[in-house]
Amino acid sequence: MPILESISHHSGKGILTMYFQRLRDLREDKDLTQEDIGRILGIRQTVYSRYERGLQTIPVEHLLKLADFYKTSADYILGRTNRTEPYPSLDIRRGGYPL
Repeated sequence: MPILESISHHSGKGILTMYFQRLRDLREDKDLTQEDIGRILGIRQTVYSRYERGLQTIPVEHLLKLADFYKTSADYILGRTNRTEPYPSLDIRRGGYPL
């Protein structure tokens, strides 16, 4: 069973569908192509296309880079929240309190 099929089997397809759709919606809202996003992430357009279509799991570093680029949270992209604003940054020098 492919990784994403296994995940959707165990956690429900709604979250995964939202994740793929949100990647596409965020990109299209900025009038960007998959090739543009591929350049931002340092990958080929075909690889990014697989992320949007759910054929390949997006690596954490790409997820975080996109969340920063779109000024949202990884949780929003993953469909774990409907709040689009990012979380406050933490200052680990001060014990992890928001800046």
